[in-house]
Amino acid sequence: MSKSMKSLLAIGMLTAAGLACAQEQVLNLYSARHYPTDEALYSGFTKATGIKVQRVDSDDAGIMARLKAEGSASPADVILLVDAARLYRGEVDGLFLPVRSKVLEDAIPANLRATPAADGGSAWFGLSTRARVIVYNKAKVNKDDVDTYEELGDPKNKGRLCIRSGSHPYNLSLFGAITEHMGEQKAEAWLKGVAANLARAPKGGDTDQIKAVAAGECDIAVTNSYYLARLMRSEKPEDKAVVDKVAVVFPNQQSWGTHLNIAGGAVARHTKHQANAIKFLEYLASPEAQNHFANGNNEWPAAKGVELDNPALKAMTGGKPFKSETIPIGAVGANTTKVQQMLDRVGFR
Repeated sequence: MSKSMKSLLAIGMLTAAGLACAQEQVLNLYSARHYPTDEALYSGFTKATGIKVQRVDSDDAGIMARLKAEGSASPADVILLVDAARLYRGEVDGLFLPVRSKVLEDAIPANLRATPAADGGSAWFGLSTRARVIVYNKAKVNKDDVDTYEELGDPKNKGRLCIRSGSHPYNLSLFGAITEHMGEQKAEAWLKGVAANLARAPKGGDTDQIKAVAAGECDIAVTNSYYLARLMRSEKPEDKAVVDKVAVVFPNQQSWGTHLNIAGGAVARHTKHQANAIKFLEYLASPEAQNHFANGNNEWPAAKGVELDNPALKAMTGGKPFKSETIPIGAVGANTTKVQQMLDRVGFR
């Protein structure tokens, strides 16, 4: 072989090695998180690791459909979803790769991650939590009448309740948890009572329910905690006026605790950058990222031992911890098909 040929071959090998190395410094993220504050998370991960995050945004359902359509050709490495039921469904549909990580297993409580597979790997991990709380008009409602989820279906609250669609993932997860606590028969009777107590047909998002309470369209509403926290931290006069008229209760503090939904992450089944994907999830479980979830988007940290410094979240609880339910999030997801059937039977759309 000539000297020039050897040189060309060496250059080619170096180029190929360089391309392979560069390829490894990429992470393809499919995300259902649409929060501008998360940009700091991605840039922080890149700064810490040198791994560039390439993101595709969609909603949970769109991401799941895309993964199924792409199959083994999918470029996705990490999936971020914002609901326990969807994470469970992705696991059941085989869209995620169960992984082992001591960092994640030490940080994330067992009830906030998937049940381990046969090899000990977990298909998904909760990364932040949202409490499903009850907001009420403090001038019209006695707190003792709304301090449990059961009371949402009690006839004493007939015509007083606002809530988004029963089939929305946030409510499907709440109702799935109620089913786990009560049993299917009692949960269906409760759902029938909830439907009978509506002040209006379900419509809008969680923020709309809070505003409806302030406007007098209803007296009671169900919302994820971070929607209320956004209003509490807003400087807009109209948002301050809403907050002044409402109060919040964390239900079932004397029984099973307040329902938590999660935003969580998983390694994609056909990832081409598995090591990078695990590093990214581990980064999201770090104190730095967990504090960002709390301060940037008003979510509760999922990782153990993380202290938050969010004035709105602290104000909601009086600066004290609240009791949250401890049932496995996977069990909540497994109940959602039953819940949807119950909603159809009681006419709660």
